[in-house]
Amino acid sequence: MKSIKGFTLIELIIVIVIIGILTVVALPIYRGYVKKAMATEGKSLLGTVLTAQKLYFSEFNHFVAGDESLLLGVDPIANKYFTTFTLSGDNAGFTATTAGSGNATGISLTLTGSSSVSAQITESGM
Repeated sequence: MKSIKGFTLIELIIVIVIIGILTVVALPIYRGYVKKAMATEGKSLLGTVLTAQKLYFSEFNHFVAGDESLLLGVDPIANKYFTTFTLSGDNAGFTATTAGSGNATGISLTLTGSSSVSAQITESGM
C-alpha cells in the first residue's frame, strides 16, 4: 500500500490557531504605528507654522493670531490628514492647533510657542 502524504486536520487547526494569536497581538501594535505615522504629518504642518511664526515675529515683533493666519503663507491643503489649523495668541506667544480628518479623526496636535523661541507640541488621541 502507498503512503499518503499531507497534513492532518489537527496540524492545520494548530497552524490556524497560531496565526490567529499572532494576529490578535500584532494588529493593535500595527494600528498604533499607523496613527503615529499620521500624526507625523500634523507635526510637519505645525513645524511649518512655527517657522512662519518665527519669521513673522522677527520682522513685525508680534505673532500672527486668529483670522490673520493667511499672513503666514502656510497652505495645508496638500496634506492628506491634517488640512486645517487654527491660531490664537498675542504678542508674547501663540497656540496653533490642528485636528486630523478621515482615518486620522481623533488625533489632535497643539503647538505652543513664545517670544523666547521655545515651542512644544502636545498630542491627544494617540
